[in-house]
Amino acid sequence: MNTQTQNEELKARDSQAIPAGLSKQHGIYIERADNAQLWDVDGKRYIDFAAGIAVNNTGHRHPKVLEAAREQLNYLTHAAAQATPYARYVELCEKLNDLLPGDFAKKTYLMSTGAEAVENAIKIARAATGRSAFIAFSGAFHGRTMMAMSLTGKTQPYKKGFGPLFPEVFHAPFPVTYHGVSDADALEAVEHIFKYDVDPSRVAGIIVEPVQGEGGFYPASKGFMQALRKICDDHGILLIADEIQTGFGRTGRLFAMEHFEVAADIVTMAKGLGGGFPISAVSGRAEVMDRIPLGGVGSTYGGNPVSCAAALAVLEVIEEERLADRAEMVGRRVMERFERLKEDPALECIGDVRGLGAMIAIEFVKDRTTREPWPDIVKPMISKAEDNGLILLPCGVWGNAIRLLTPLTIPESLLEEGLDIFEESLRDVVAERRVVA
Repeated sequence: MNTQTQNEELKARDSQAIPAGLSKQHGIYIERADNAQLWDVDGKRYIDFAAGIAVNNTGHRHPKVLEAAREQLNYLTHAAAQATPYARYVELCEKLNDLLPGDFAKKTYLMSTGAEAVENAIKIARAATGRSAFIAFSGAFHGRTMMAMSLTGKTQPYKKGFGPLFPEVFHAPFPVTYHGVSDADALEAVEHIFKYDVDPSRVAGIIVEPVQGEGGFYPASKGFMQALRKICDDHGILLIADEIQTGFGRTGRLFAMEHFEVAADIVTMAKGLGGGFPISAVSGRAEVMDRIPLGGVGSTYGGNPVSCAAALAVLEVIEEERLADRAEMVGRRVMERFERLKEDPALECIGDVRGLGAMIAIEFVKDRTTREPWPDIVKPMISKAEDNGLILLPCGVWGNAIRLLTPLTIPESLLEEGLDIFEESLRDVVAERRVVA
């Protein structure tokens, strides 16, 4: 008699069919979802604090997004925009141009993934400036394709075994006050790159996440972003904002750059734009975007009609339901809860809590004085939370942080239930590790 659960059966099939390099944070297989809840193939229900890695800002299967996608299916599913254009593509680009920060004319085109958006942003910067070099930051994550991976500032697991990487990519430390890197330190490092590694006249762009994602959810400061803007202006360098994880209400603004009163020359977007449908975009100053050679960019599936329809609906939902304001509310609730946990002497492993809007991380350390990272608690914590019905994700260069990315539509009762599970799971794991020690 076969006593395997469906999850166990799928895991066995997975190991035979899919390369081991495609890692999975959780050992469950999801069958259905609704707003901020998931159900696996065995029928177990989970509260989702991951949102498909910041994709489902509008929740899983938002009715308005589904309605828009279903309606589009009746008319057109694919045509390839560069072969036979269609209205939805134009409408979405117009909308994004209107919504992006910056008091200047903008132009946009569409692709399918965030990494594809980053790759294209680099091509645009090179075409527009005639320069070849780029500066990125330690801890950054920009994707897994070759140029995006070269820009990424985290070796494990993204770069090991895939070299050599692209030349003329230089990394400066990202300002992380908790670990002793100030804004001044980071800005001085950029100047050192100009003096020791590459003349600024060869630098096409500086790419930055307004809040680092995989690197640990470290928000940049207004002063730092404005200083980067000045460096770029002084040297004719393009400022590229990677808003793939921070965009579409996640940080309490439609775009995180709005917090800093800084407009980037090029912006990459994906994730929350499609509400679960694959779509990405690159937007930028019109005079920059118009330097792209004719036929120099394109994507067979980029700006798929169904994804465009879904994205237009997503933008309506964000506005109508005031999801940027809800992100602020969710962020306050989470931060208040985490700060209370941090004050508990039994939870001295909590070193730092931080974030912007509903983009929150909690970092674990072995010792609050030395701030030595404690990654060994994260995997057991995520596993315990899964057992208790909560989906979490790790982050951080040392893998010692957990990030919270709830759907912005999460009901308050579910948010509180999820935070209760988080606390219960953390206390259990800490107690278990004390016993083992």
